[in-house]
Formats: sequence, structure tokens, C-alpha cells
Amino acid sequence: METVIIFERWLHITAGILWVGLLYFFNLVQMPAIAAATEDSNGPGPQAIMKYIVPRALLWFRWASIVTWLAGAALLGPAFIAAFTLQPGFVNIGIGSWLGTILLFNVWAIIWPNQKKLLGITPADEQQKQRAKRTVALTARINLVLSLPLIYFMSTQAHGVL
Repeated sequence: METVIIFERWLHITAGILWVGLLYFFNLVQMPAIAAATEDSNGPGPQAIMKYIVPRALLWFRWASIVTWLAGAALLGPAFIAAFTLQPGFVNIGIGSWLGTILLFNVWAIIWPNQKKLLGITPADEQQKQRAKRTVALTARINLVLSLPLIYFMSTQAHGVL
């Protein structure tokens, strides 16, 4: 049983690093790079980024979010309800779990459907694409901001910090 818990913890941490790392990549590297590529009339433009990098990064991003959440839920085990209802002794991990759930929802229910419009997977006119672009940027920034308390609350439970 100890081996299963070790694997679940390893999977949760590894997938979480991938998920949050890609979140930071999107916000701090990719969005500014697309803006710069759009302004550079001599460069290849943002199409190269959107064609070759974004789909692959989004694939890893989406599935890392699911794996992180599921592995975290597995680690909570019988404490899952106590965490999500913020019972005494589970407040920190509960807040972290709620933040992770909000980030997961944002990835799958807001970011991904709008990214599909920008990538041409889902048909959209120019006005819908502009709205999708703004929605993705805003939601990605919200997730970036929420990731900071998420990391704090997830790590404090194991270290006894209030």
C-alpha cells in the first residue's frame, strides 16, 4: 500500500509541475511571443507558434490538469469529503483542492473550447475568434494568479503551516 501512495504522490507532483509549468509558459512566454511575432513584419508571424507549439503544449496542459487532479483526489482518499467541505484539519488541503478544481474547470470548460476556435478546430468567424482570444488570455491570467495560493495551500498541509 505504501508503494501505491508513493506512486500517487509522485504522479500528482510530476503532473502538477507540468501543468503549472505550462501555465507559466503560456502566460509569461507564449503570449508575449505571439504578440511580438504579430508585430514583426519580417518574421514568420504567429502562425508558426499557433501551428506547431500551441497544439502540442495544450495537449500536455489539458491532460496534466486531469492527471494532477485525479492523483490528488486519490491521495486524499477517504479524506476527500473532509477536504472539500473544509473540515478541521483539512482546511489548507481543502482550499488547495478547491483552487485546483477551479483551475481544472477553467482549463476544460473555458480555455480549451476557446482555444479550439483560435486553432481552427471549431469553426468561428473573426469576431468570435477575437472574443475567444480575450477569454483565453483573461482566464489564463486568472489561473496564473490562482496558481500561487494553490501551490501555497497544497504544500502547507504536509508541513503543518496554517
